[in-house]
Amino acid sequence: MKTIIMVDDNLSNLTIGTNVLESYYDLITLNSGELLLKVLEKKIPDLILLDVDMPGMNGFDTIKAIKSNKQYSHIPVVFLTAKSDSLSELEGLSLGAIDYIAKPFSPPLLLKRIELHILVESQKNDLIEKQDELIAQKKELQKFNENLREMVAEKTKTVLELQNTILSTIANLVESRDTNTGSHIERTQSYLRILMNALWKSDDYWDEVSEWDIELFLQSAQLHDVGKISIDDSILRKPGKLTPEEFTMIKEHAEIGKKIIEGIESKTSQHAFLEQARILTMTHHEKWDGSGYPLGLKGEEIPLQGRLMAIADVYDALISDRPYKKAFNHEEAVEIIKKDSGTHFDPGLVEIFLSVSDELYNAAMKNKTNREV
Repeated sequence: MKTIIMVDDNLSNLTIGTNVLESYYDLITLNSGELLLKVLEKKIPDLILLDVDMPGMNGFDTIKAIKSNKQYSHIPVVFLTAKSDSLSELEGLSLGAIDYIAKPFSPPLLLKRIELHILVESQKNDLIEKQDELIAQKKELQKFNENLREMVAEKTKTVLELQNTILSTIANLVESRDTNTGSHIERTQSYLRILMNALWKSDDYWDEVSEWDIELFLQSAQLHDVGKISIDDSILRKPGKLTPEEFTMIKEHAEIGKKIIEGIESKTSQHAFLEQARILTMTHHEKWDGSGYPLGLKGEEIPLQGRLMAIADVYDALISDRPYKKAFNHEEAVEIIKKDSGTHFDPGLVEIFLSVSDELYNAAMKNKTNREV
């Protein structure tokens, strides 16, 4: 199966690309040019789909870096762009791109254009003989683009609005009820981003995380405590330590969250972010030694998403005030997580956590400053 890397900082475009291409190609989605260059050190694709307008290293800077490296210079690059001016297109082609695909793109158009370029690259020696056929295909694709652009733009808007509405509405409802953990969702997202960036550099976890859509994963993390919406206020807002009976009841939020997400899944075809959310909801309280809940999973039986969320979740709990305890400082929290390596937490992930603990501290301080302003 041919390998394609799609690079775009827009989650909607990556989602459309995944839905269209993953059945036909080995697809890797990334959100920055910097990350693409790191991935190319380990994986050489058959084609790169590259967004032009990205923060940091834009598409033009990225293709310059690709074409200047002998190991990567042969890889065909197709630009994805919302720009329609001829100067931008000319600049991209002069830098070595083989084509431009305008956004928003239609799924049939995107698939056919990629099929076209895979064909061109794999049969370069036959290019002259097939020239008339390729010209006809391009005309057909232009016709598809004219007929489907409006429909695809509306579909994309609807899907994105649905996804963002579900995530933000439910997450805000949960957090508004649990007064003990204000801004917990926002903070854990920032910690997860730091941990995920470190995982991308780790050989031990590369095979698994290289298949993830990072932005999709981080958005899904907003729903990890969604089951708390069904926990009684007298328990959820209790200004003190829970009794064993109350703790048993609050542990039910993992199972409740799973059922809530499954209910949403049954009513929509957009399952990618919901699948991640269901995994996070169900497994972020599992422990490496099997003593967690609700399933008592052990070691690598626990999905990597849950093992990651467990560290971010506990770190935030440790450095935050609760009615029954004062916040630990950063150093104390790091020592507690280090001590629980191999019992509560995945030892490999604890090593990752320790390697970026200074970044986590800076993120925690930034979040604290933002809350005080």
